[in-house]
Amino acid sequence: MIESEILFRDIQEIEQNIGVMIEELKGTTLLLTGAYGMIASYIVYLCAYLNNYKSYGIKLIVIVRSREKFLKKFVGVNLGFVEILENDLSSAVEFDGDIDYIIHAASLASPQHYAVRPIEVFMPNLFGTKFLLDLAVKKNIRSFLLFSTGDVYGFPPQKEFIDESDYGVMDPLDIHSCYSESKRMAETICKSYLQQKNVPVKIARIWHTYAPSMDIENDPRVFASFVKNIVNNEDIVMYSDGSSKRCFTYITDAIAGYLTIMLKGKNGEAYNVCNTSQVLRMDELANILVNIKPELNLKVVKKQRDSGESYTENNLAPKLYPTPCNNKLQSLGWKPYVEVSNGFERVIDYLYNRQS
Repeated sequence: MIESEILFRDIQEIEQNIGVMIEELKGTTLLLTGAYGMIASYIVYLCAYLNNYKSYGIKLIVIVRSREKFLKKFVGVNLGFVEILENDLSSAVEFDGDIDYIIHAASLASPQHYAVRPIEVFMPNLFGTKFLLDLAVKKNIRSFLLFSTGDVYGFPPQKEFIDESDYGVMDPLDIHSCYSESKRMAETICKSYLQQKNVPVKIARIWHTYAPSMDIENDPRVFASFVKNIVNNEDIVMYSDGSSKRCFTYITDAIAGYLTIMLKGKNGEAYNVCNTSQVLRMDELANILVNIKPELNLKVVKKQRDSGESYTENNLAPKLYPTPCNNKLQSLGWKPYVEVSNGFERVIDYLYNRQS
C-alpha cells in the first residue's frame, strides 16, 4: 500500500504519537488542499494507512492543481477513499456532501517563487483561504486548520524565545512579503470568520520541516540543497558562513502536531509547530549530513551565491533568529521525538533507495 518501508514506519509513528485522539477521524470526511506537497502528502498516506489497515472509513477530498500529478505521486496506494477536485483556489470551491474537517495546506512556500511568481504565491494564502472558509460555513465543519508559517513574526523582538504573542516589523514592499504578509492576512481572515461566522479555525505556524517527500530537485532552501548534495554524492556547498541557526522538525513530529491542533486546539488560536530541542547552526547541520554517509568521504565547501539566482533571502531574519517556543502546543499533549541526525538519515536513505 505504501511502497517504502521508511514511509510506512513514519506513518505508524505518527499514529502512535497522536494516540487515541486519532480515533476522532473514524467515519469522517476531510478536505485537504495541496495534497501532493511535501507535508500534505503525509496526511494522504496517513489516511490511506488508517483506512486500509485500521478500517477507519475516512473519506478524503483533495484539492489539487493537477489530477495527473496527484495520481503520479501516489502510484501503488489504494485511493478508493479519495475524491479529487482540480482547483487552483482562484475561484470558489464547490462540493456536494458533508465535510467534517478542512486542512488548508496549499501554498508556494519555497523562496524560489517569491521573486518570479509572487502573485501565485499570495493567491492561495488570501483568496484560497477565503473560498475555503466560505465552504466551511456552508458545511458547518468541526474544525478548520490553516497551515501558516514562522515568517509571520517578521523581524521579531531580540529575545531568546518567541512565542505566539510576539510580533516584529515586516516591510510590505520586500518581495519576500508576498509570502509572509499574505500568511499574516490569512490568519486574520481565519479569525474574522470565527468572529463573524463562528467557523472553528485553528492555525499551525510551521517552522523548518523536513521529510523524505522533499522535492530536492526543485526546492532551493538550504537544507534541501544540502540533502541533494549528499544524494548526488557531492560535497555540501554552503553560500554563507554557516552561523545562522534554525529549528528543524521531522515530518512525523510535525504531522502529529498539526492534527493535535486541529482536534484539540482552541478556536482562533495559533500554535508554533517546532522541535525546540533541534536548533542547529547551518554549518552544524552540514557536518551532520556529510557524516550520515561517511563512506562517501564528502566535505563541506563554502562559496558565494550567484547573484543571478532566483532564491530570495528573507532579509528580515537575523542570523541569530530567536528560537520559537512550542510550550503552547505541548500543553495540548504534543511532544516531538525525532533528532536531526535520525530524521535526515531517513530522508537520505529514502531518496537513495528511490533512485537506485
